[in-house]
Amino acid sequence: MAEQQKKAQEQDLNQLLKVRREKLTELQENGKDPFQITKYDVTHHSMEVKDAFEELDGKSVSLAGRMMSKRVMGKASFCSIQDVQGSIQSYVARDNIGEDHYKDFKKMDIGDIVGIKGEVFKTKTGEISIHATEVTLLSKSLKPLPEKFHGLTNTDLRYRQRYVDLIMNADVKDTFIKRSKIIASIRNYLNGQGFLEVETPMLVANAGGAAARPFETHFNALDEDFKLRISLELYLKRLIVGGMEKVYEIGRVFRNEGLDTRHNPEFTLMELYQAYTDYHGMMDLTENLYRHVAQEVLGTTKIVYNGIEMDLGKPFERITMVDAVKKYAGVDFNEIHTLEEARAVAKEHHVEFEERHKKGDILSLFFEEFAEEHLIQPTFVMDHPIEISPLTKKKPENPEYTERFEFFMNGWEMANAYSELNDPIDQRERFKAQEELLAQGDEEANTTDEDFMNALEIGMAPTGGIGFGIDRMVMLLTDSAAIRDVLLFPTMKTLGGVKSENGVSSKEVSTPNSEPEKIDFSKVKVEPLFEEDVDFDTFSKSDFRAVKVKECVAVPKSKKLLQFTLDDGTGTDRTILSGIHAYYEPEELVGKTLIAITNLPPRAMMGIDSCGMLLSAVHEEEGEEKLHLLMVDDHIPAGAKLY
Repeated sequence: MAEQQKKAQEQDLNQLLKVRREKLTELQENGKDPFQITKYDVTHHSMEVKDAFEELDGKSVSLAGRMMSKRVMGKASFCSIQDVQGSIQSYVARDNIGEDHYKDFKKMDIGDIVGIKGEVFKTKTGEISIHATEVTLLSKSLKPLPEKFHGLTNTDLRYRQRYVDLIMNADVKDTFIKRSKIIASIRNYLNGQGFLEVETPMLVANAGGAAARPFETHFNALDEDFKLRISLELYLKRLIVGGMEKVYEIGRVFRNEGLDTRHNPEFTLMELYQAYTDYHGMMDLTENLYRHVAQEVLGTTKIVYNGIEMDLGKPFERITMVDAVKKYAGVDFNEIHTLEEARAVAKEHHVEFEERHKKGDILSLFFEEFAEEHLIQPTFVMDHPIEISPLTKKKPENPEYTERFEFFMNGWEMANAYSELNDPIDQRERFKAQEELLAQGDEEANTTDEDFMNALEIGMAPTGGIGFGIDRMVMLLTDSAAIRDVLLFPTMKTLGGVKSENGVSSKEVSTPNSEPEKIDFSKVKVEPLFEEDVDFDTFSKSDFRAVKVKECVAVPKSKKLLQFTLDDGTGTDRTILSGIHAYYEPEELVGKTLIAITNLPPRAMMGIDSCGMLLSAVHEEEGEEKLHLLMVDDHIPAGAKLY
C-alpha cells in the first residue's frame, strides 16, 4: 500500500514538473521569456512598507520577491510576496493591470519570482497591501516548493537544500541574519579595542596549534603535500613577533574528525593575540566581548538556551581545573603526587585512560567526566596541566600546571586561552614531547614547526591569546540545537554519488522504476544466527522494541562508539552505545526507527551506561565485515514490541 502511494506521488510530481516546463515554453514562444530579464527596479522591501505605512499610504512602490501564495477570484486576486525582510500581500485586479497581463498572472505558479508595482493601501481587514498596477514575472520556478501546511521539516533535507529551508522557514533565515550580526559585532568591538584583523594561510606544510587530525591535499604546481589548517595560532604569533601588538583573525579551520551536534569538520574560529598581557587579560576581554555582542545583537545580557537562562551580565565564575574536579568528583589532585596514584584513583572512579596518559592527562579526563556538564553559567576553568597544554606558559609557582583557561557555558567549551609560551627552549622541548606522542600513535599530536621556532628565537613579547568557537557562540545566542543549524551549508555525506549529492535527481522528469533493485550476493558470506552459541532460550527472552533515534553523537575519545538517545515509548529517554562509527555517521541516523533489545542490564562503556543493544545485520563480503542497522518503517511507533 505504501509503495503504491509513493508511486502515485511520484507520478503527480512528474506531471507538475511537466506542466511548469510547458508554461515556460509557452512564455518563450510568445516572446515573454523571464530568463531574459536582467534587472528590476526595487524601491522598497516588505517591512519598509509596513513600518512607513503612514508616509507611503497611497504612494506607488515597487517590490520583488517569491510568490508564496495565490488566491484567484475571478476578476481580482490576492498573492503574497516574500522578500528578504518578510512578506506582504498584493491585490491584483484585471481592470488595473489589463486583461492580457491578468491572464499571464493567473498562469504564474507558487515559487515564481515576481516584481510588483502599485500603490500602498490597507484592506478592510486592516492588512497593509500593494494595489498592483503592474506584475512582472522575473524568474520561472520549475520545481514546486514543499506543501505549505507541512513545510520543509525533514532535518536531513533542510541541511542539504538550505536554499529551500530559507524560503520555507522564517526562523532559519532569522538565525543566519543574527549570525552575520554577531560576527559584525565581534569585529566592531575588537576594532574599537585597537585590534587589527589579518588573514593567514589555509594551506600549510605543518598543521599545528591544536590537538586535531588534519585534512591532507596535494599541490600539483609544487608537487608537494599540504595540510588544511587546524588552527590560526602559529601564524598569528609570528605577527606578534613582527611587532603587530594586537591581531585577530576570523576564518575557517578544518579538522578531520567526527560529526555530531557540536562538531563539523570545517568550522569558524576566531583567534586573537595581544602583546604585554596574560590569560587574566584574556578573561577580562572575553567577559566584555560576550556582554557587548549579546547586548548589541539581542538587546539583553540574559540569554535562554534550551529553556535554561544564562546571565552574561554577572561576573563570570573563575575556578581551577583541580578545584572543579574536587568540587564535582570529590577527588583532590593536590593530594595525588604520582602517576601510579592517578591511575589508581581513575580505576576506582571508572575513568578509562590509555597507557600513554600521564597524571595531567588523567586529571583532564576526570574534568571531562565529572565537571564539564555542570558548567552551565559562564565559567572560566583555569590552570590546566602541562601535559595537555604544549603551547602555554608554566605557572612559575607550580610548573606542573600552565596559565591556561577554557571558557564554558551550557557545559560546552566556548573558548580556549593561554599566557602564550614565548621561551623557545621550553617550546622545543614541548614539541619534542608531542612528537613522541605522535610516534606512539596519537594522530592529534603536533610536530615541530621550525619556522615558528625561528620566530620565537627572534623574540616574542609576553602575550595573551585566545581562540573562540564562533559556531557554538551563535548556537547559544540563537537557541539552536545543533551546529548544522547555524552553518548555511554543513558537511553532509554524499547520497548516491556526485550528481545526487543533496538528494536531488539530475533527470528533468523521472519515470518511477517498477523494476526492483538487483543486488549481487554472490560474494557475501552470511553468519548463522547461533554460530556464537547464543542459545534459543536466551534469545526468546529478549525484549525487542522499536525505538526512534532522537539524537546520535560520536563518543569523545572513541573512534568506534556512537551514543544514541532513543525514544522507546516509555516517556524516558534511553541511552544505548554502539560500536558502529566505521559504518555510519551520526547525522545519518537521527529520526530513524531502529530495533533494540531493551531488557539488558546497563553496561558501562567509556564511562557511559549503555542500556540495551541495537540490532544489526552483519555479514562478510570479500573478506571484509559489513554491517547494516535494522531500520523499519517510520509508521511503527516507539515502544512497539516485536514478536
